[in-house]
Amino acid sequence: MKAITIPQPGGPDVLTWTTVPDPEPGPGEVLVDVVASAVNRADLLQRQGHYDPPPGASQYPGLECSGRIAALGPGVAGWEVGQPVCALLAGGGYAERVVVPTGQLLPAPEGVSLRDAAALPEVTATVWSNLFMISHLRPGETVLVHGGASGIGTMAIQLAKAVGAKVAVTAGSPQKLARCAELGADILIDYRQQDFVEELRKATDGDGADVILDIVGAKYLDRNVRALAVNGRLSVIGLQGGVKGELNLATLLGKRAAVTATSLRGRPLAEKTAIVAAVREHVWPLVEAGRVRPVIDRSFPLPDASLAHEALESGAPVGKVLLTVE
Repeated sequence: MKAITIPQPGGPDVLTWTTVPDPEPGPGEVLVDVVASAVNRADLLQRQGHYDPPPGASQYPGLECSGRIAALGPGVAGWEVGQPVCALLAGGGYAERVVVPTGQLLPAPEGVSLRDAAALPEVTATVWSNLFMISHLRPGETVLVHGGASGIGTMAIQLAKAVGAKVAVTAGSPQKLARCAELGADILIDYRQQDFVEELRKATDGDGADVILDIVGAKYLDRNVRALAVNGRLSVIGLQGGVKGELNLATLLGKRAAVTATSLRGRPLAEKTAIVAAVREHVWPLVEAGRVRPVIDRSFPLPDASLAHEALESGAPVGKVLLTVE
């Protein structure tokens, strides 16, 4: 088969389309013929040499895919050869074939094309686990989503609205904010022109956000804590704004607030299996009912992964960037 490899760390031009050995499914695994994958920030970091795959994972980039089951490993039940699926991966999605543990496999949802289904596993697993399994977002609460026009952000808006929450977002242009509003965002904040702490206070009668989903990290840490409501929960899932910041514990204590930080890729299989099962139970019915949908900005043929990386790094896309196997 062919796959995108990273012979050496560097810019998008280091991504190489080359022939590699075919993977073989082991016990509890299936082999998937890939139809599409999606580009995530973690892929950019891996390409740059900053985010190695966890032990035992494929060395090729790609944290999600869609396709059809090509073969079943020993002991696999409940899945069939030829079945359309999508999957959460620890790596290997930028390839014509990939091996997937059955606990990270999802049936392709009805009403979504098999290509577009590649945009769902990583964002739904990330958003559901952080907003609902960890931060316990409830109907009537206010959630602030940083990077509202990103793949994570566009899914977070939809899922939060689906459960009856009020959604505030930050984004870097009026055009991106308009797209967030189309998805249901209630409070629109241009982080280039406005202070999100003050804007959120104005919009919530001084209360702030019950939950904040943050992809920025250190740069926003102090302001995020100040933006929390009493009993608020800050969930840090990205470090685009650095890794070290100051935390005012007095403010945190005064608000009886909590800060959590999680990643998905390196979690044990059992934890990923539980998250994927929750996504199938809670999110898939919303997708199949048309209440939640993947937001896709553009797609590229898999051999042109370098162009897809350039597109994501530009900051221009709204939603996901896909890679398709022709």
